[in-house]
Amino acid sequence: MVIKKTKSMCPECLKILDAEVYEDQGKIMISKECEEHGLFENTYWSSSEIYKEAADYGQEGEGISNPQTKVDGECPTNCGLCSDHESHTILGLIDVTNRCNLLCPVCFANAAVSGSLYEPTFEEIRQMLQNLRNNLPVPAPAIQYAGGEPTVRKDIVELVKLAREEGFTHTQIATNGIRLAKRPELVHDLKEAGLNTVYLQFDGVTEEPYIQIRNKNLLAIKLEAIENCRKEDMGIVLVPTLVKGVNDDQIGKIIKFAVNNIDVIRGIVFQPVSFAGRTPADQVEKQRITIPDFEEMVEEQTDQDIKVEDFYPASSVIPISEFIEAVEGEPNVTFTCHPHCGAATYVFIDEDKIVPITQFINVDRFFQLLTKSSEDINDGGLISKPKVLARASIELPQTINLSKKPDSLDIKDILIKVFKERSYDALGDFHHKSLLISCMHFMDPWNFDQDRVKRCVIHYAVPDGRIIPFCSMNSIYRQEIEKEFSKPFGKSSEKSD
Repeated sequence: MVIKKTKSMCPECLKILDAEVYEDQGKIMISKECEEHGLFENTYWSSSEIYKEAADYGQEGEGISNPQTKVDGECPTNCGLCSDHESHTILGLIDVTNRCNLLCPVCFANAAVSGSLYEPTFEEIRQMLQNLRNNLPVPAPAIQYAGGEPTVRKDIVELVKLAREEGFTHTQIATNGIRLAKRPELVHDLKEAGLNTVYLQFDGVTEEPYIQIRNKNLLAIKLEAIENCRKEDMGIVLVPTLVKGVNDDQIGKIIKFAVNNIDVIRGIVFQPVSFAGRTPADQVEKQRITIPDFEEMVEEQTDQDIKVEDFYPASSVIPISEFIEAVEGEPNVTFTCHPHCGAATYVFIDEDKIVPITQFINVDRFFQLLTKSSEDINDGGLISKPKVLARASIELPQTINLSKKPDSLDIKDILIKVFKERSYDALGDFHHKSLLISCMHFMDPWNFDQDRVKRCVIHYAVPDGRIIPFCSMNSIYRQEIEKEFSKPFGKSSEKSD
């Protein structure tokens, strides 16, 4: 049964093709045919039931009002945020170098492999930051420096300061942790400069995944980096790259590790490996891990402490953004990403037991309350904003099952402070007592869906001024951009080492 028609691409030549997303034997598949390279049929989501449930939380956004890229040809052949793009930037990315102190087989950015150095200057990075902040009506609020390995730049601390100067409220670096382990003073300096989060590559709790995925046993390095961050009260998000048959059996163990280190680890973002066009066609289906696969593995490997139904699409939190926007009276960051891009849940720890937020909060009822309150405020009718907020504060506890909440968590007090008093200290208290567990399933040429990329909220800023959605950047544009703005490897910038 055909669910929708969309556009995808040929994994061999990257030509944009008509595609169908359809249901077959309990799975969601995507099919397209290239005149030159033939028919491609690949798994989109491994569970049609979970796919349909997630679709209920989809909502189109309004994009940005000042796009710098003109619509020219079929999306994403002239890619950048254009008038057809339906979401604004939630997280901006800047690759500050393609140099790295590792040589990982799964990596899509490495100077040693490409033979050329992509390393924007400090001023080029300033301009890219400004481009992200110039988005209207909502400037990009968060930035991640990536690569390559961003800590190999001598000026990484200054770059973190620069992000703060340009108005970003949240700054993070994606890192393998080697330099954070070997140079504790770097962690201190990054913290002082305003770094909020270390986005730490973390593929397992034993040696084997690192040897297979990173060509090196890095477990001791990861643990040392975590300890150095703990000493500086630097928040960490663990980022496991999931590869079937390599570390997909460690999902539960990684969650347990994070729970045991919840004082410094704020969350986990599991990322199933995406495939480059050179991957043999007969290997893609064997190695593919989709979001439903991940959710089912979590349930199995946590002995049902966390269940499939505890996960919600990232787009489900739109009512929170709309409520804040209604209360504040100005545009707010809104997660209008495609409902099939990612899924997440929050868990709390009650002594030694994992308690998902869905076990003591009726999430759907909570969202409905926020939506109703937003509508009443925006209507500007007989009910004043203070009365709407007072009513919401009274009804809010009705969404909470106090008998099932963790004893150490005063969730009622936190929520009232956040939504009545707009206390960001209370919001911080919520995050410090919880652990975010999420899965982001980035697309590759095999499962590329134009509908998804049009609603992408994670965007790369590049030196030519464009702001490019994550999946089209890594599926199509990375090589040509790095080639255009690179120089022969070995001639590093003055701010590198």
